[in-house]
Amino acid sequence: MLAESSQITAIDLFCGAGGLSLGLKNAGIEVVAGIDLDPACQFPYEENLKATFLRKDVGEVEASELEGLWTPGRYRLLAGCAPCQPFSSHRRGADTSKEDNWDLLSHFARLVEETTPEFVTMENVTRLSRMSVFSDFVAKLEELDYEVEYGTLYGPQFGLPQERRRLVLVASRVGAVGLPEGEKDKTKFKTVEQTIKTLPKLRHGEGDPKDPLHTARKLSVMNLARMQASIPGGTWRDWPEELLAPCHRKASGRSFQAFYGRMRWDSPSPTITTQSFNFGTGRFGHPEQDRSLTLREAAMLQGFPRSYKFVAKGQRPSMQAVGRLIGNAVPPAFGLAVGRQFLALASEISQEQPRAGAGQGSQTCALDGTLGTG
Repeated sequence: MLAESSQITAIDLFCGAGGLSLGLKNAGIEVVAGIDLDPACQFPYEENLKATFLRKDVGEVEASELEGLWTPGRYRLLAGCAPCQPFSSHRRGADTSKEDNWDLLSHFARLVEETTPEFVTMENVTRLSRMSVFSDFVAKLEELDYEVEYGTLYGPQFGLPQERRRLVLVASRVGAVGLPEGEKDKTKFKTVEQTIKTLPKLRHGEGDPKDPLHTARKLSVMNLARMQASIPGGTWRDWPEELLAPCHRKASGRSFQAFYGRMRWDSPSPTITTQSFNFGTGRFGHPEQDRSLTLREAAMLQGFPRSYKFVAKGQRPSMQAVGRLIGNAVPPAFGLAVGRQFLALASEISQEQPRAGAGQGSQTCALDGTLGTG
């Protein structure tokens, strides 16, 4: 389905580099705009999505701005992934309720209430489902007559070559829409090898002259020795005693066995983080080359196509800045699966008789399933 003829027009709040938007677009949804406060998001979003980028704090976005972006006469989708740092499992035990990002989901709910789009979807860390800010969000949607469903999606079941689990919510005011179900069983999970094997080989500290994102961070003498002593899927317990870091010798560090680890070729990668280019922050060692992942490899394991551009031509990518964009992105595979659910409902409605109540005011469902003015 071509986006130009899509029955659904979408705006992506907290859009980042465009992972969720890309998935929705690939499903056949017309993505008209993304909104994010981070200026680093503007180039990749506009370049790859060919959509409007609004650099703005979502807390300051007005309903009228959204209404002016959605394409008239189509079902409206408001999508987003509020920054998840306060809800991350890495922050377990810490009081994060006073942080600036804590109430961003409330602003999402405010915009839903003020615009009442036909469809809503959000994605976040699984831990969010146990927090009051999420239950308040769900309660607000139900108060506004949305049918809501949410649950945990597992990346490999949706073709993502990564062991990522995320909370996904879908909501509709025009009929029930269910969560997507992963179609792939364990024997068909996409692997690290299938995803990055064809990229040029590199030594640590080297880069691909044709792709600045395919550059490996230089390792210290000690970390190179640790890399060489690591086996795919193994842990630092495989190393000789002299390579152990001080944290490995403490009781508190014994449970962090994936740090300084190598990935396996024959399975999906571990969860890609904002520091996945750093050997010491997780199992981010290349399966056979003595180096950590490159930004390009991390992006591909996150589900972005190899051609996806994160910085302008001639600009040297920052490991930290681009790593943050990649690690914080919604994998496009989740957006694709969710987008198909909404389009299936829109198509189902289009086959029914016109019925009122699909939009606000005098809007009614047209015979083709899009929104017309009565």
